[in-house]
Amino acid sequence: MAAGPGPSFIWDSEVAGFGLKVTKNGRRTYVLQYRLGRRTRRFSIGVHGSPWTVEAARGRAKVLLGEVVADRDPQDDRRAARAAWTVSELFEEYLTVGLATRKQSSIDSARSDFKNHIEPRMGSSLARDVTAADVDRLVLDIAAGVTARKTKTAKKKGLSRVRGGKGAANAALTTLRAGFTFGIRRGVRLDNPTLGVRKFPEKKLNRFLSPAELARLGEVLKAAEALGVESPYALAAIRLLLLSGCRRNEILSLKRSYVDAHNRCLRLPDSKTGAKIVHVGDAVLQIIAQLPPVPGNDHVLPGEGGDGHLVNLQKVWVRIRGAAGLGDVRIHDLRHAFASVGAVGGDSLLIIGALLGHKSTQTTERYTHLAAHPMKDAADRISAEIARMMGINTLGLSTTRMARADAAPPPPGVQTIFGAVIETRWLDTATAAAFLGRSTATLATYRWDGTGPTFRKVGRRIVYAMGDLEAWRAAHGPPRTPTPSPGGPNVVQFSDLRRAASR
Repeated sequence: MAAGPGPSFIWDSEVAGFGLKVTKNGRRTYVLQYRLGRRTRRFSIGVHGSPWTVEAARGRAKVLLGEVVADRDPQDDRRAARAAWTVSELFEEYLTVGLATRKQSSIDSARSDFKNHIEPRMGSSLARDVTAADVDRLVLDIAAGVTARKTKTAKKKGLSRVRGGKGAANAALTTLRAGFTFGIRRGVRLDNPTLGVRKFPEKKLNRFLSPAELARLGEVLKAAEALGVESPYALAAIRLLLLSGCRRNEILSLKRSYVDAHNRCLRLPDSKTGAKIVHVGDAVLQIIAQLPPVPGNDHVLPGEGGDGHLVNLQKVWVRIRGAAGLGDVRIHDLRHAFASVGAVGGDSLLIIGALLGHKSTQTTERYTHLAAHPMKDAADRISAEIARMMGINTLGLSTTRMARADAAPPPPGVQTIFGAVIETRWLDTATAAAFLGRSTATLATYRWDGTGPTFRKVGRRIVYAMGDLEAWRAAHGPPRTPTPSPGGPNVVQFSDLRRAASR
């Protein structure tokens, strides 16, 4: 068995030149290596599995060796067959062989581009006959929405929407270009018809949050937490994205076993750029430590019902950003906010890029998390600064550093449901009624005629601020029933948020 940085080979003792090629990712392909004249060539018989068992591949190797003895190159027939491939046949090979070493998400994205946009327009065309004019026409059709459609899925009432547009056209062109480049290596054609075909200009979205906007976002998160209107895990996810600079899926799929509190880092076994170590500040570790774990689930942010991990953060984010008057801010912009705070603070682009997990060729970086490193200080400083702006209390920070940034008012015309509710204790209707010495029916009557204490309705939930209840009770007399403890079970506390958010 051959060893080295490339693929390994296991050679057969029965048929000379017949063997099994094993790549780093475990893909096993039967091959035949032979000499024709002075040249040594290698012929791929097929990937291990049905129909290519060891016996079937060995039999095929014997037939091919017979052709070599007759001075015929087995590659010639394959070249002729490939020259007659359709675009669909070329991409079937590209998706299974050409992308075999890529991440599954990359394969799925390329397959989606092909199935949704490329195959419907040119899948039956011979790959060798596709011209640059054909590619131009394809790109324009996708941009015009010609390939957009709705299809039913296997799920009950499931509906899949394929959208066209310029972004979809650019993505399809990228996939098509890569597919034809693979076709050149396979001898399907000699040139790439996509070269010279230009993409549509793409608008780069660089939305950065100002300190005042971060303060307002922090207040909305605390209000949502106090009112119990959102899952505490979703709110924690937003905070972790801001404080760490991680990508969304890196935080949503984060497991407690990945958290190295001693070295203040997250050890991610997989990410967009592969396995990496993310240096984080104390604020990140404290938020993780405060989240209640779910027995049997190692995820930091468990999903609904305690299974898997949190998904579909977008719905929560749309509500939070709307309440904060930040309707143009995407989840990914939280990552930009982390980087921008670091840049303003004087951190070098090298340090910021390393914190964000951008690719680097410095192999010694794999050891930097074990010793004192400027990235640790930068991660701590950036997350602490964002925490300061958002009003998040963190241990180990002085009172001076914890002075909060002034919150900017929301844009004109934006209605928020939270207001100044950050430092207030909130009670539900039953607890408020007991506190006032009235019945819940009496409070309902007060709400109807507008004579009772101030209340807020969030979704279907009625909540009262403790300060408003105390002021109303002082004006209307003491309670006639015992007052519950402020820390009673109906006070909206952090531990109640999960139950409340599931209503």
